[in-house]
Amino acid sequence: MPMRTPHVLAISLILSAPALCAQDAYRASVDAWHAQREARLAAEDGWLTLIGRDWLNPGENALGSAPGSTVLLPEGLSLPKAGLFLVEGTTVRFKPFPGSGLLLNGKPAVEAVLKSDAEGQPDLLQAGRVSFYVIRRGDRLGIRMKDPETPARKAFHGVPRYPVDAAWRIEADFIPYDKPQTRTIATVIGTTETMSSPGLLRFKMGGRDITLEPMVEDPEHPELFILFKDGTSTHGTYPAGRFLYADMPKNGKVILDFNRAINPPCAFSMFATCPLPPRQNHLAIDVPAGEKNPGLH
Repeated sequence: MPMRTPHVLAISLILSAPALCAQDAYRASVDAWHAQREARLAAEDGWLTLIGRDWLNPGENALGSAPGSTVLLPEGLSLPKAGLFLVEGTTVRFKPFPGSGLLLNGKPAVEAVLKSDAEGQPDLLQAGRVSFYVIRRGDRLGIRMKDPETPARKAFHGVPRYPVDAAWRIEADFIPYDKPQTRTIATVIGTTETMSSPGLLRFKMGGRDITLEPMVEDPEHPELFILFKDGTSTHGTYPAGRFLYADMPKNGKVILDFNRAINPPCAFSMFATCPLPPRQNHLAIDVPAGEKNPGLH
């Protein structure tokens, strides 16, 4: 094989420079996105701050630092008996006790019906640095509690991930259903969530035809939500699966960037209530891209 002259080598480098620059720019964009993702995790109200998830019973539910309280607050941040959550059907009324020192949406707490996270932004209660609010999961109502001083947040040093590889930025065909299909999605806590799927995503990887069924969580702010599990779930990524978000279809195509596959909140806290990938999204291939198992619990 003849050797390339310096002149030919120079031309080759010039021709390849745009491709190299594009790859570098792509990696930089994913790195910047992931830095923002880690900042959200480590924020004062991020997933690393969860310290409790207490389910409410019909009728009266005690709130305070006293042992046996339905919703137990950290000692030193609350009176032993600080108030009551009164549950009737899907309605939660909060009744603070005199001198509780609790805040409701930043003001001294008064008796009120509380909005849950199922209604958008929930009403926020505070006891010192600890905040808590009503969550609704299926037919269950509970209280989620956060503390910015958790050891998990203090010890957080980022989420491990695979090297960014542009090969895992894939253009998929979107095959719409005649009408959106309703799916019942199981969660890690044994409840189910109802989600809507607009169609299927199909692409090739490693010579195989791959199909995924995306969901749409919020019709008012539509984007595709893909819950998936793959071969790395047994050796590298979170065993329960991962999440991937994508823009809505454009001209029958969807970009799936698996370098942006993320762990569900349950990978960071035992108090989260994550949906699980449906059987149709269990892939028979490895997807060595995106976040790895953080190994926190």
